[in-house]
Amino acid sequence: MSHELLFFGGFIVFIILMLAIDLGLFSKSDKPVSFKAAAIMSAIWVFFALGFGLVLYIWGNELHNVHDFSQLQEIIARHYHNIDINPNDLAASIQLYNKTLTIEYLTGYVVEYALSVDNIFVMVLLFTSFGIPEKYYHKVLVWGIIGAIILRCIFIFIGAALIAKFAWILYVFGAFLVYTGIMMYLNRNKEEEVDPQNHPVVRFMSKYFKVTPRMDGGRFFHIENGVRYMTPLFLVLLVIEFTDLIFAVDSIPAIFSVTKDPYIVFFSNIFAVLGLRSMFFLLVNIIDKFHYLKVGLAFLLIFIGAKMLLHSWLEAFGFQTVHSLIIIISILLISVVASLMFPKKEKV
Repeated sequence: MSHELLFFGGFIVFIILMLAIDLGLFSKSDKPVSFKAAAIMSAIWVFFALGFGLVLYIWGNELHNVHDFSQLQEIIARHYHNIDINPNDLAASIQLYNKTLTIEYLTGYVVEYALSVDNIFVMVLLFTSFGIPEKYYHKVLVWGIIGAIILRCIFIFIGAALIAKFAWILYVFGAFLVYTGIMMYLNRNKEEEVDPQNHPVVRFMSKYFKVTPRMDGGRFFHIENGVRYMTPLFLVLLVIEFTDLIFAVDSIPAIFSVTKDPYIVFFSNIFAVLGLRSMFFLLVNIIDKFHYLKVGLAFLLIFIGAKMLLHSWLEAFGFQTVHSLIIIISILLISVVASLMFPKKEKV
């Protein structure tokens, strides 16, 4: 446990330092993020995510302090890793374990990053509906991502505890993901709308707290006659947090289809969430061009859900995590290429 806490603690320290740099907590200026800056930060986050995969490939066994066969067998059984170790070669077995962790981490990262694209569609809609000026997008996403990290951490370790205690819950997750994927496909052409006045979060906050419709610069709260009011900027932040909570219900079970190790789920999930802000500014003006992504994400969820429902049969058949990674990347590439080859027709 001490090794897990040390590994986890080091990761959290790294994330805090990167958040301070990337999200500009020490900057008070409200300026729109340029496409160039977003592209650079997106590349940097992908670089760090891949770099962490290399760390797992070399030192992954240190996460659970695995140094002998009994420890290795116990961890493999606890986290349902589908690997066969060689009892006569400890070094090779540990390397195989580290390779498996790395593939699981990268697959989870790709899944979460892909599902985050759907989140971007919604965030663009929310900012537009609430009339938030573009120069304040950055500030809202700063705090939105911090809140998302905290909520994801809670969800992931609760989910891991449930799976460890009730293995059958994987089938519930699988059925839910298949249903979600089917509904996403059926509603792929439906125009999404947000009514700021009637959104459940806005109605709740307006009922129990003081809210003002006026913007007060980049402030979350406006003070008038000694009374503190919530501004639209704070309301849209709460709505984004609420929306991310809903998305987490899909994305976290999806990664548990790849690995049952809660730390690998957390690492892959958080790196994807951290890259979401820069990806938002990278895609905000071109997201509509990838109109087949919704279809791709729908098939992605259906595949992941089906994999959870049929995992015992697939493992017996020899289906590995690397096969999942290949299929997931293929689905995403096909949806992107199809979007570019067959542009969406403009409405007359």
